[in-house]
Amino acid sequence: MLIPIVLRAELTVLLTQRTDHLTDHPSQISFPGGRAEASDADAIATALREALEEIGLEATRVEVLGALPTYTTGTGFVVTPVVGLVRPGFDLRPDPFEVAEVFEVPLTWLMDPAHHQRHAIDVGGVKREFLSIPWHGTSASGQPRTYFIWGATAAMLRNLYRFLSA
Repeated sequence: MLIPIVLRAELTVLLTQRTDHLTDHPSQISFPGGRAEASDADAIATALREALEEIGLEATRVEVLGALPTYTTGTGFVVTPVVGLVRPGFDLRPDPFEVAEVFEVPLTWLMDPAHHQRHAIDVGGVKREFLSIPWHGTSASGQPRTYFIWGATAAMLRNLYRFLSA
């Protein structure tokens, strides 16, 4: 999974909203990424290949900084977040089957712990906790919109925050 930090005057993080018909995590906000294939040399190769397949982000536009520790989701997926700097001027081509929308959020917003919200819900008598980082932005059609960044994506952003603030 690629955490793409776009090198703008104000750094941004590029995120996707998954289409609502997908089996795994429909409609959720995520980073570009997916399953490793046998032909992938490592997690970096997987992240770059998946970013190309999902949103058309060319690997030549990405300077990989490294990987954060793996993250295991509540549903059992093990994810290696690869952090990369993205040079502007890219032409994205989202895969309409997988990606409903691509948008950017200022890195400073995401890295401000005042925006990190903790939640607890009861699921079948078991207390489940999760993190969210709501973003009030503008949709691709230019309309004001709240993006609810939560779960694994929010948790990996929180891990990035901890890494950067150490």
